Amino acid sequence: MKAIMLHGPDDLRIDDVPDPVPGPNDVVIRLAACGICGTDLSFAAVGGMLGPSDTPMALGHELSGTIAAIGNNVTHLELEQRVVVNPTSESNMIGSGGAGGFADFLLVRDAAPGEHVFPIPDSLSFEEAALTEPLSVALHGVNRAGVGPGSRVAVFGAGPIGLGVILFLRQRGVEDIVVFDMSEQRLERARTLGAKAALNPANVDVRQSLGEAHGAGTLYGWPVVHTDTFIEVSGAARVIPDAIAMAPLHSKLVVIAVHHEPVPVDFQTALAKEMTFTTSLAYPTEFNDVLESLIARKLAVEPMISHRYTFDRFMEAFATARDKERSAKVMITFPN
Repeated sequence: MKAIMLHGPDDLRIDDVPDPVPGPNDVVIRLAACGICGTDLSFAAVGGMLGPSDTPMALGHELSGTIAAIGNNVTHLELEQRVVVNPTSESNMIGSGGAGGFADFLLVRDAAPGEHVFPIPDSLSFEEAALTEPLSVALHGVNRAGVGPGSRVAVFGAGPIGLGVILFLRQRGVEDIVVFDMSEQRLERARTLGAKAALNPANVDVRQSLGEAHGAGTLYGWPVVHTDTFIEVSGAARVIPDAIAMAPLHSKLVVIAVHHEPVPVDFQTALAKEMTFTTSLAYPTEFNDVLESLIARKLAVEPMISHRYTFDRFMEAFATARDKERSAKVMITFPN
């Protein structure tokens, strides 16, 4: 079968690899859709999870498909059943050291009921199902933020995770959302998903814009805005210190983005403001909740997908995903 393998920094290849064979507790998925994630881009840039390795690395973890082969002990799934996969498990590590979703087929080990492989109805498209994983990341961040109706929220970054954050903020009844991103097309998607304002920080003063949207004042002589929750999804180094500088008393800063370099934090200012710092990683409990919401048609996710490419155009798709001005979620589709 064909699979995308990372051989070094920016060295992606379409390799011929053996077809996977399931053990007694495993299943093999025939891929139907797999989204390109920011971590795929990061791994490709450095040549692996932690840098170059002697062993090529498979990529892709936002995936859905059908059951192509099944182990003897797996009785809760059927051949040709439509499914979505939760890639996070020590026995699989899909796209993060194990097999990857940018391939014709994928082996999922230990396919126990309700853990890694979830049936999906015909009413849910494969592309929508593949969004379960990134939406779960976004939902976990919103859960960690603890926001609700009446919250005044600034979201920095309107990539796929940031767009998911907006979606769940609106689902929680948050109406006062201001989003910042450098891409005009991503800002337009943020507006479509319910952001009150979506602004390009290259064209506006962020502090002034938040002051106009949420109110402004002073604290101990410092100028502050009345934004109560800052959610950082951009990965831009200046967002965290800027948020601390403009934050009011008892505000929250939630960091979902991965910052690959140390970021300076003015703890003296943060202490005076009694700020709460929260980080958010992955989705310990959210995958099922997101999938249920998608199946119930409670989430309008179409604005998140900017491009669709067939698997044979993967390299073109990856280049598009790297172009943040043009892309949001780039989806790879497979023939069935």
